[in-house]
Amino acid sequence: MSKCIMIQGTMSGAGKSLLCTALCRIFRQDGLRVAPFKSQNMALNSGVTRDGREIGRAQIAQAEAAGVEPDARMNPILLKPTSDMGSQVIVNGVARGTMTAAAYFACKKRLVPDVLAAYRSLAADYDVVVIEGAGSPAEINLRENDIVNMGLAELLDAPVLLAGDIDRGGVFAQLYGTVALLTEAERARVKGLVVNKFRGDAALLAPGLRQLEQMTGVPVLGVVPYLNVEIDDEDSLAPRLAAKQTDKPVDIAVIRLPHLSNFTDFAPLDAHPLLGVRYVLHADELGEPDMVVLPGTKSTMADLLWLRQNGLEAAIARLAARGTPTLGVCGGYQMLGEELRDPDGVEGGQPVLRGMGLLPCVTTFAPRKTLSRARARVGGIEIEGYQIHMGETEARGEAFCRLENGEADGCVRGNVCGTYLHGLFDSGALVDALAARLCERKGMDAERAPTEDRRAYRERQYDLLARGVREALDMDAVYRVLEGRA
Repeated sequence: MSKCIMIQGTMSGAGKSLLCTALCRIFRQDGLRVAPFKSQNMALNSGVTRDGREIGRAQIAQAEAAGVEPDARMNPILLKPTSDMGSQVIVNGVARGTMTAAAYFACKKRLVPDVLAAYRSLAADYDVVVIEGAGSPAEINLRENDIVNMGLAELLDAPVLLAGDIDRGGVFAQLYGTVALLTEAERARVKGLVVNKFRGDAALLAPGLRQLEQMTGVPVLGVVPYLNVEIDDEDSLAPRLAAKQTDKPVDIAVIRLPHLSNFTDFAPLDAHPLLGVRYVLHADELGEPDMVVLPGTKSTMADLLWLRQNGLEAAIARLAARGTPTLGVCGGYQMLGEELRDPDGVEGGQPVLRGMGLLPCVTTFAPRKTLSRARARVGGIEIEGYQIHMGETEARGEAFCRLENGEADGCVRGNVCGTYLHGLFDSGALVDALAARLCERKGMDAERAPTEDRRAYRERQYDLLARGVREALDMDAVYRVLEGRA
């Protein structure tokens, strides 16, 4: 029978996703067939499986670390926030509509059969399933009908490792307080504590760790250092998306939209030695970048109004008029067009909204969601990406690229272009071509060694992560937990 182990955290951002990714890689290195599982994920970073279903980027990264194909069973429920009070609800990779938080909370118990069916099917195919919790199990107001933390652990009879984030401070209070707020039965499931994101000499923690073990009755299985690895973030609102100054010669400004999604599209640009990527929230931060990017968004019309109201739309338009290269991806592409139409109320706003008028295209939103992987050629360079969007865009003039099935994607007018393809910069060749073009505009020499393929780069990052976590954790104890001997 398949075995499982669950990582829960004292809070959101405690590092659960990274620890699960590391364990997926470690178990794979140890010769086990392993798969990730997160019953319910709230995130705007998502991707598309080979069979055209949508799941969270964190589970895609974990599947890659495990060396297996991403599968909708790994994330049966995905919530994509559309506002402060509501989210699109995606079950088994297919959108079921938008719900308020209260409406979802009232009905989520009915999704337990979907969660259990996905897990059992996954467990039948693998030796080990690494389960990720969400938020904190000590959110006692949400204990009733919980299907992602201790409620799920009980349903699956899963042993739990509890991780705390020392980088934010107060890790002893985090871990002790979380254990103290659990019921007796829940506390019995916690088989080990992990201190995560530590900087410095771990020996200095020893007295506190011993006292923590005495107070909680749970062993500390390791102190994981703050690891300098690049793994796709689960959350598009990650703290690192702040506006930042860079000493790289080429300045790329990505607009930090309120409902920004799939910002991982631009990680390959930031990894290039000549390209500096910064995220811009206010018009006075924009300055005179060498390129402007409008990223994807879960709420295109609402975020376009936000751009219009805070002055960023006018600032972007001025730069584009002066020849600054401007790229829109997915929702950003839709914004750059002449008009946005929403006859069915898909976006929940007004039926028609004027676009930025920088591209000759019109978007009409519709309830059907496009989910697909795609290969294409951009300027003679082959790329592979994926599409996640609501509605269709009718474009005139030059296409951004042509898909392998012959269909045109996106639109280009002068220095402004748009595309529906996420992941377009995962091709090192396209990043190099863009760097060369931007350097040429600045009168700079861009000659350098070719950029490493993104897939190979990610594989190295998974290995680095696994090595750091393996060295920090008592892996013998982790295996005892996994095998039910702890």
